[in-house]
Parts: sequence; C-alpha cells; structure tokens
Amino acid sequence: MNMQHKQGVFEEKAREYWKARKKRKGLILSSLVEVTGMTRKACIKRFRFLQLRDPGSVEQRGRPRYYTPDVIAALLEIWEIGSEACGENLHPQIGEYVDIQIREKEWRYDELVTYKLRKMSVGSVKHYVGGFTRTRRNFGGKSTTQKSSVISMVPVRMDGWDTAETGVTQVDTVAHCGDSVAGDFAFTTNGTDVATLWGSRRAQWNKSQEVTLKSLESMRTSSPFPWTEIHPDSGNEFINAHCISYAAVTDLRMTRSRPYHKNDNCFVEERNGHVVRAYVGYERLDVRETVEALNDLYDVLTSYLNHFIASRRIIAKERIGARWKVTREKVAKTPYRRVLERNDVSDEHKKKLQAEHTPLNPMTMKKKIDRLTKRVHDIQKQYGHPKKLLKNN
Repeated sequence: MNMQHKQGVFEEKAREYWKARKKRKGLILSSLVEVTGMTRKACIKRFRFLQLRDPGSVEQRGRPRYYTPDVIAALLEIWEIGSEACGENLHPQIGEYVDIQIREKEWRYDELVTYKLRKMSVGSVKHYVGGFTRTRRNFGGKSTTQKSSVISMVPVRMDGWDTAETGVTQVDTVAHCGDSVAGDFAFTTNGTDVATLWGSRRAQWNKSQEVTLKSLESMRTSSPFPWTEIHPDSGNEFINAHCISYAAVTDLRMTRSRPYHKNDNCFVEERNGHVVRAYVGYERLDVRETVEALNDLYDVLTSYLNHFIASRRIIAKERIGARWKVTREKVAKTPYRRVLERNDVSDEHKKKLQAEHTPLNPMTMKKKIDRLTKRVHDIQKQYGHPKKLLKNN
C-alpha cells in the first residue's frame, strides 16, 4: 500500500478514532494494522500527527477515493477465505465467495461495499492483495525416492500433458520427516489430475508398498471421474509388483517419470509444495496418531481446494535469451469448474459433483482446516520427542 493511500485511510478514520472509547480505538488500530501493514505504535503516531496538524495547511487534491477502507476490509476477508491466493486467482472467485457468505448470513458489509467489491478489476485486486501477502517460511525438506529393480517394467512418459484426457493422474509421496529420514514417520500420497488439476491426497504411516497401494485405492475411488492412468516418479513405493498388478486389474495405464527429472511429474510436484507443505509444513510427524489427524484434515482441505481455490494454467512458454516468457490463462478457474467444462466427463458425474458443491461454504471449511491443522501439530507436540536424538542412525 503506497503512502498516499495510507494517508487517505487515516484521514477517513481520524474523527471516529478521536471520539472513540479505549476498546473501540483498539479495534480501529487492529483493522489499520491489517490493512496498512504498519505497527500499532506507528498508527497511534499518525493519528496524533493529524490531530495536531493545522487544518488550513491541508490542500485537498484529486478525486474522492473509490475503494474505501471498508471495501478493502471486505476484500481482506475474501482473501483469507480463499487461502490467501494471488490476485489473479482470487478475482474470479470473489462473486461466488460473497454469494455463499450472504446465503449463510455471514456477510456483514452493506450493499455499496458489496457492489464495489464485485466490480473490482483484476488490477485493483492484485494491487490490494499485494499489500496483504505475508511471507511464509520455507525450511526445505528431504527426498526419500530410491531406484527400483523393476523400473524397466514401467514405460517412461515425458510429455503430451497438454492433450491428456481427464483421468490421467500424476502421483507422488511427501515425507513428513523434518530434517532426518531416520526412523518411522508419516507420509502423504499426493495426486493431481493433469487435465483438470483435481487434487487428492491421503496420509499414511511410512511408505511401504501395501500402504501406498491402499492410499492410491482410496484416492481413485473418491475421484468424481474415473482414473485412466497413474504416473508416479521412480520411487519404490510405486514402481513395484503390487502397483503394477493393481494397474492391470483396475484397467489403468501406468507410466513413470525419468529419475531426477521432476518436470516429468510437474503437476503433482508443484502441489507437494504449495498444498502439502504450505498447509502441513516441514515438521517431523513421527507419531502414529498424526496419520488419522492428517486424513481428517485432508477430507476437508481437498474438497476446499478443488471447489474454491482457482489457478491459471500455463498455455505457452517462449525462451527469450536467458529468460522464459510464460503466458497463462486470462481467467483463473477452480478444478471444479474445469471438470464441468470437460467433454470427456459424463453428465452423470457432473450432476453428482454439482450436488456436492451446492451446500459447501468456503469460510466454514477454512476455519475447520485451520483447526484441524493445529490439531495435527498439537498431537505431535503432545506425544512426540522432537529434541530426542534418534539412535541407530
């Protein structure tokens, strides 16, 4: 938020702040801290400066501000419901989020604010969301993929993703091992449909072949459309006789990416980071009870991401010198919308999915996700021993 905009925000709130009681002043300061990014002390000093300023020295210039602080506050609430998405991905979802909050009688803004929010352009949303964005800490993680002796039995697939049919699913595992792969700990099996970006994920204890197969089966049967292909990396948890037989029995094609080529599995690899790591983090989860808690989280999180979090796909890439020029879709879409637009998904599956979508409320789901995420880490803190040295390393 630039200095001129901050000045306007404080001038609009000044009289209310000066006349307010202590409790009300605290609420005003809290809202200004969120909107402007300033500290409470700096906000207090700014109000004091305005109070002591000579009114005659102020020259009013320019047109009145259109997006007033209450509109920005409403956008901030929508941004939080949308899991702090970027402006381009948030913009096409604003109308649906507002409609659901009005339906659930949780929308507390007047008609003028709602009208302005609905009509806000992509550029304005990007501008204000840029001021909201918070930096997330990234500690990195460990890789647990190893070569398999049956790797030659599964063909390699490197491309053709732009024309993939619905049901081609890239899968991978994410280790919740912290900074050491020694001992036992939880894993997440993560899956992404290439054509629609529909995601699915299940937590498991370790990544044995049998347990990973159960996770795949759970993900496949819960999908709103049939799977036609599974495409993992070269890890032993996937490249084994159990998974190869499973693919044959369920009439699934099975392909794999080349070792040490993450771009062969790029659709699921990127969601390992901005879904699993973003929500669960890099903490070591070496308590069995966290697996059940993680699956409770994924039951809500997966539905929330598929139905309400939009993204823009890359439609073209061009190398210019040492850099790449990337062209993305103009309008962001949720996986739910992408499924409804596909011609290779039957009307029966679409109607079933629409019936599941109608009663969902993103605000309620987001609050439940936050609560369940905290529960996972509370269980780890209660029963785990993060400072205990692992023996037999």
